[in-house]
Amino acid sequence: MIDLRSDTVTVPSPAMRAFMLEAPVGDDVFMEDPTVIELEQTIAKIFGKEAALFCSSGTQTNQIAINVHVQPGGEVICHEESHIYKYEGGGIAKNSGASVRLLQGDRGRLSASEIEKWINPAQDVHFPITQLISLEDTANRGGGAIYDAQVLEKISDLSKKLKLPLHLDGARVFNALAENAMPAAQYGQFFDSISVCLSKGLGAPVGSVLIGSHEFIHKARRVRKVLGGGMRQAGIIAAGGLFALKHNVARLKEDHLHAKALENALLKCTFIEKVVPVQTNIVVAILKNAEQRDLLISKFAEKGIKCMAFGPGMIRMVTHLNISQQDIDYCVNIIEKM
Repeated sequence: MIDLRSDTVTVPSPAMRAFMLEAPVGDDVFMEDPTVIELEQTIAKIFGKEAALFCSSGTQTNQIAINVHVQPGGEVICHEESHIYKYEGGGIAKNSGASVRLLQGDRGRLSASEIEKWINPAQDVHFPITQLISLEDTANRGGGAIYDAQVLEKISDLSKKLKLPLHLDGARVFNALAENAMPAAQYGQFFDSISVCLSKGLGAPVGSVLIGSHEFIHKARRVRKVLGGGMRQAGIIAAGGLFALKHNVARLKEDHLHAKALENALLKCTFIEKVVPVQTNIVVAILKNAEQRDLLISKFAEKGIKCMAFGPGMIRMVTHLNISQQDIDYCVNIIEKM
């Protein structure tokens, strides 16, 4: 099967497996695992930050960040389709006792002017205190849309002016950086904390990293422990992420080209109403007849192609490092025959 459901389905290459097998390990709760330490230092340096914390998942890194930034009863500003709100099991409420201000925006992206309108008056006891702004880049529900650097700069300037921390759910941030060509260290200065997933486009089997200042990461380490996220000889899995940072970042552009090929093929189909313009590795197609969605998914499956439902009348395909040019050529041929 050609699995296009998500870039989370990637499996480690033989070279990555060998690197993981040979990784030196120690007790990470004691902060003695050399491979974890190297991973944390490496990714912090990439984004121009002081420190980082290796965690089991992107949901965990996001929820830890929110818990550090926000006090119970506070409010988080985010897009209504954001992962931290929609796909993390109600964690903002359960883990941090916070409310959310859900904003609309273009393909999962917000603007400084829209955010500023919804900052609650701190002196009015009727309102929760706005305590955090959270962005997502790329935006999953926006079909892998990326932020323009000037937009991020304006939001960052606003957060600094208002003394509000700015968090990035950067599950696919390296996909964004592959397209906007901004140095990661410059990009990182927009944010107070950044969550980076290693197990999507980068191809590691497990893990995400939370990045920030020394003080922030010290607090985050305590929250990780409270949430049961302290790991012992974690270097075995951290090594997959370290290998990915060294070998799998530059090739992300290939995934984006593959996604464009799928987009172009789908646009020719008479049963497709439109395709959300592809910017990175996510392809979202909207059907003319919403009721045919599950039938279409099953037809693809019969031809050896896995894709997934993405809402009423919508399907999603995601390209990744385990999808070859030959796979894409086959998929394009099947789509055109449909």
